[in-house]
Amino acid sequence: MTELLDHTDLQLLRLLGEDSNISTKDLAAKVNLSPSPVFERLKRLENGGFIKKYIAVLDAEKLNYGLIIFCNIKLKQHDKAIGSDFVRDIMQLSEVVECYNISGDYDFLLKVYARDMKHYQDFVFNKLGSVKSIGSTHSTFVMCENKNTHNINL
Repeated sequence: MTELLDHTDLQLLRLLGEDSNISTKDLAAKVNLSPSPVFERLKRLENGGFIKKYIAVLDAEKLNYGLIIFCNIKLKQHDKAIGSDFVRDIMQLSEVVECYNISGDYDFLLKVYARDMKHYQDFVFNKLGSVKSIGSTHSTFVMCENKNTHNINL
């Protein structure tokens, strides 16, 4: 699919990955085009699914959600209905910001933000604990976030 992208498309995606708030005018100047063709390229990249959405990366610590947890999940059983139920239930939990179906010893990996340990304990007992398809969990607490980027190196 990336064969549909030329050098300018990749350059636009790199620039947007660094700063999704950059204006079309500034993008145009950086890729040596006028704003109109850049706008058309952006629309094509959006419609083609290369750009999923534009986001602001928030500072969790400043917003009092400084505890980051990676929670490994094992399901009770492996079948389509149980997996679908799990994903549906997890999508409703605001503390879960990322959810991956993984291979290995666990079935899913969750990235969770909490205010503190008490908040996470409440989350585990009262929210995660109500998800019927979960067989077991294993939590890993982040001591220091050394790198966090949503950008893809193109």
